[in-house]
Amino acid sequence: MTRATSTLDGMSSAVPPPGVSIADARLKEVSDGIYAYLQPDGSWWINNTGFFVGRHGVVSVDACSTESRTRAYLDAIASVTGQPVRTLINTHHHGDHTFGNYLFGGATIVAHEKCRQEVRDFGAPGRLPFWTEVDWGGIELEPAFLTYETGVRVYVDDLACEVRHVGTPAHTTNDSIVWVPERALLFSGDLLFQGGTPFLLMGSVAGAIGVLEELKQLPATTIVPGHGGVAGPELIDDVLGYLRFVMSAAVAAREAGVSPLDAARELDLGPYEGLLDAERIVGNLHRACAELDGAPPGAPIDIRAALTDMVTYNGGQPLTCYA
Repeated sequence: MTRATSTLDGMSSAVPPPGVSIADARLKEVSDGIYAYLQPDGSWWINNTGFFVGRHGVVSVDACSTESRTRAYLDAIASVTGQPVRTLINTHHHGDHTFGNYLFGGATIVAHEKCRQEVRDFGAPGRLPFWTEVDWGGIELEPAFLTYETGVRVYVDDLACEVRHVGTPAHTTNDSIVWVPERALLFSGDLLFQGGTPFLLMGSVAGAIGVLEELKQLPATTIVPGHGGVAGPELIDDVLGYLRFVMSAAVAAREAGVSPLDAARELDLGPYEGLLDAERIVGNLHRACAELDGAPPGAPIDIRAALTDMVTYNGGQPLTCYA
């Protein structure tokens, strides 16, 4: 049996290990005038963002989870250019990509229509009982106010950036990518994780498999995932392998008549054992088993029950968050 463990006491704040603090975030120029902002270690609530520098302004892909992390990201942008952020694209509604929206004063916030609604439904973070305590700062809810159904083209000077809804629930119900054909560059949001366990609890395992098969058709040479380091197109197959592993484990659980938690406890994670946040296997099995039972992609399931099972799998300790 493989299990993630924690030595933290109750709901105490997690102290980041070396290389995981806000100061360890780094900029990487992934194409001329285009930067990835990489936040190690990419675990719970620690995401990647990125930005495009134009002659008259900046386009940002996503915000960060906390006030402190978002302010550090804005400082990083300012270290490259004095131009303001004029446009902020949210790839999906999760708070590590949207809670910092309110600090982009004057920027047009763009996202899928369902992303706007999900941000409003989730609300400001407050105290999230399934994770170790986080200092969120003075978060003010700021959902997108320019929305689309299928996609929108955003220009950075003459560079066209295709913002596309993926068409079906995957990581969430409202995932979008930012595809830059001229640079063969893809910002994938949380459809892809590098070094971390993918998470499908609020989306669809089957849907994500289909979406990633479609992403493979893009001639991307550089991918900025939602979490972890910059990668090449091989990352898509890596994540597909994990998703198919989850679906196979769910089929076995249903055939054996065991719960997602019990199935996860007995599951050998094999090549995926070293991924961060291994407890996500439990949530992923909750989603995959629901789909095998006939739930359509993205259909509401008992999120609280799944997260409670994830904590149980984690030795009864809250899930470790260094945000």
